[in-house]
Amino acid sequence: MTEAPVIVVGAGIGGLALAQRAASLGRTVVVLERSGRVGGQIELAGVGGREIDLGAESFAVRGGAGAELLDELGLGDELTLPRPAAAWVHADPRPYPLPATGLLGIPTRPLASDVRLALGLPGAIRAAADRVLPRLRAGADTIGERTLGEVVGRRMGRRATERLVDPVVRGVYSARAADLRLATASPQLARALAEHGRLAPAAAAVRASSPAGSAVAGVRGGIGRLVAALAGDLERLGARVRLGADVTAVAADHVVVDGQRIDGFVVVAAPGLVGEVTARRTITVVAAAVRSRELDAAPRGTGVLVAPGARGITARALTHSSVKWSWLAAWDGVHLLRLSYDVPPGPERLAGVVAADVARLTGARDVEVLDVVTRTWTRTVGVRPPGAAAVPGPLVVGEASGRSGLAAILAHVRGDDVVRALDPAGAVPAIRAPAGTPARAHTPRTIDERTSLP
Repeated sequence: MTEAPVIVVGAGIGGLALAQRAASLGRTVVVLERSGRVGGQIELAGVGGREIDLGAESFAVRGGAGAELLDELGLGDELTLPRPAAAWVHADPRPYPLPATGLLGIPTRPLASDVRLALGLPGAIRAAADRVLPRLRAGADTIGERTLGEVVGRRMGRRATERLVDPVVRGVYSARAADLRLATASPQLARALAEHGRLAPAAAAVRASSPAGSAVAGVRGGIGRLVAALAGDLERLGARVRLGADVTAVAADHVVVDGQRIDGFVVVAAPGLVGEVTARRTITVVAAAVRSRELDAAPRGTGVLVAPGARGITARALTHSSVKWSWLAAWDGVHLLRLSYDVPPGPERLAGVVAADVARLTGARDVEVLDVVTRTWTRTVGVRPPGAAAVPGPLVVGEASGRSGLAAILAHVRGDDVVRALDPAGAVPAIRAPAGTPARAHTPRTIDERTSLP
């Protein structure tokens, strides 16, 4: 009897990694993608004569799934760490460095000098009240359903939420802390908070276990190289990728695509086909090449997160890519930057708005915009799974499953549960790396949170 093919709906990073995993297990694989390209919210584009990521630019090293995949694809030696320079927060009346020992902006040492600088002494004392408030007594699932803003506000106060957590969450998740479930932002923090009962110790425990945001890495030449390598490996393994495929219905054992039914083992990696999308966020990323000698001194480290309500700023975050990544180092006074916008400026205003935002956020007065390129992304940040059904539904991965971030998505698709689903007989062969590619183990390196932001 011929084994049913694995049909993967969606060719973002979750769908591609799942397809590569299935093909490496010897399964026949078909990938169906509605758009005209693979990679989802990962894309490289040229600006100023160099290529830069327009979507995700790094991943959390925790768990090792990303590093292991890079090894399999022959990119293990291209793993690179961001430079250890501080990020800043731009807020009224003046900017301040992001505290060194935070998690999602949550201070693990609320009375530290950098936290006092950010919050003021009264705000820091209110944040420190977390240690004397009654312990939170609830299970991880219950805590995870609360919003990050609710949890931080109750334990540490409004000022900590607005000046530390909101800028980080806005830059990373394209959302406000008040709109983001704790389980989406950090399921590890929900579990730690259930154990410790207090927020600062819980955040410290998550940091100590190498959490997302304190152990991050990129790929020399851009995360977009991972997409190209996955696509190449899928071709090598005989998988088929079909672009422009309009999937209108899915079940565990078949899909309907362009009006035709195709039978197989179905995996959904595209949001909206299974369950209900409860929250989406749209973000426009602008990559710019600018000439500025004053930026040579990296006046705001790796970049700036913008606090909600900051006056005179259109962007919500700026990454000084030429500082953050050694392979994008400045040349002849030319720097590469990434700015993100909730509402993008029109084409005729784009260069002027970028120049003004860079000047205000960094203090540089000699900014000349040489080249810009933009992309607008729609992210799924909330998913309600379908209710219980008599007939089991398809396997769901990626953002469609409510997961966010490369680390969480890759860990899921490469985890034991997914492998068992792909190979229920249990005869799982070793993953086949490209010929001549040695397998290497990676040990996560814990880095100051400030190096990973913006």
